Amino acid sequence: MAHTIRDKAKLLNRVRRIRGQVDAIERALEAEQDCADVLLTIAACRGAINGLMGEVIEGHIRYHVINPDTKPTSPQAIAAQQLMDVVKTYLK
Repeated sequence: MAHTIRDKAKLLNRVRRIRGQVDAIERALEAEQDCADVLLTIAACRGAINGLMGEVIEGHIRYHVINPDTKPTSPQAIAAQQLMDVVKTYLK
């Protein structure tokens, strides 16, 4: 079973929250809100998308790049964790 299927409900909830943030951007623009407020809303949305991206990438690495049954102390698992840590830092 793919990780996106296993985590489907959690991922869809994140997408729905992101959709709400995008809708908030649209409402802010339609209401001609101050640009600083619009920028903050856009930044929050971007952070949420980056978080979703990080979660899907992590699942991809854990379930498709390395064998999910690999021991956590194996060289491959350690390298995968290091890669995930770098990706998470990059996406922040």
